Order: sequence, then structure tokens, then C-alpha cells
Amino acid sequence: MVGDHSLCGAWVAAALRTGGYVVVMRHASAQPVPEHCHANIDNQTRDRQLDDAGVKSARALGEAIKALRITFADVYVSPSYRALQTVRLADLPQAQIRLELDICGSRDEISVWLRAQISKLPPSGANTLLVTHTPNLDHFGEPAANLSPGEALIFRPDGHGGTAIVTRIRIDEWSQLSSA
Repeated sequence: MVGDHSLCGAWVAAALRTGGYVVVMRHASAQPVPEHCHANIDNQTRDRQLDDAGVKSARALGEAIKALRITFADVYVSPSYRALQTVRLADLPQAQIRLELDICGSRDEISVWLRAQISKLPPSGANTLLVTHTPNLDHFGEPAANLSPGEALIFRPDGHGGTAIVTRIRIDEWSQLSSA
């Protein structure tokens, strides 16, 4: 994985609109601990859920992606409530729950799976999105250091099993891109 960080600003939106990228995102801002008495009715496991800022930013993310006309052919999400809530509030279609994106499991197996996903070329004209957690993002080393809630790493697979990280984008930057 090479860190060329070649995309920034409006170039990110233009590149993602043409497709061929893998976006690996930390879920939006969540409560530090489950608030059982205030948990959403559909949060049956009383897992951590998004806080008010996370709800607002996840909705804004979805609006920005639509405004930017960015297509995700595949959306993979952790089974945790906060990750599922991020995808649902962003109105991202056909999200597939993947246990490999959860924080429970073999660190080695998670790392192998993540690295395989970021090296796969998405279908023509589309991108792939993975929504996960900080411990899983740590597999990417320094480029993933200190990712904020909802922040994403954008990878460009080369079609031959390799990949390059091209940029990071905070969740609030999607809206800025759509208004530029």
C-alpha cells in the first residue's frame, strides 16, 4: 500500500463520481456507552448508538453523496448498531452486514479480509464502501491514525492486487464538497 494522497478538494468528488475507489469509513459519532433507558426501539441488543451529532452527520453524508452523484455498488457494514445506524441514516442502499467489519473476531482474519477488500476493483463506474470501527482501521497503520468519527480512508485498487491510499475525508467534508 502506497500513500500518495493524490486527491484533495473537488478532485475527490470528481474521482469518486467516475468510480473505482474503495472507501473505508469509521461509523459516525456515537455515545460513549449504551444508554439503555434511551436506546432506540429497534436497538434490541442495546448496543452503542449514534449521538445527536452522529445522527446529523450521517444524514448529511447521505445527502452529500446523492448531491455529488457518487455510486456505491457494494456497501458492507459492521453488525454493530452504530455502524448500521450510520448506513441507514445516510440512506445507502443494499448494505450487507459483514462480521469481518465487527470488532469481535480474530485480528489476523479481519486484517486479511480488509486488505483483500481494498485491493478489489469495484464494478465499472462505481465504488465500494465499508463501514467499521477504529480497531479495524488500525490495520492500515499511520494513514489511519486518529481518524475521527465518520472519517474515511479512500483507496484506489490497481486491478492487480495492489492499492494506494489517496486521501482521508472527514464526514463533514462531504457536505462541503457537494456545495462547492
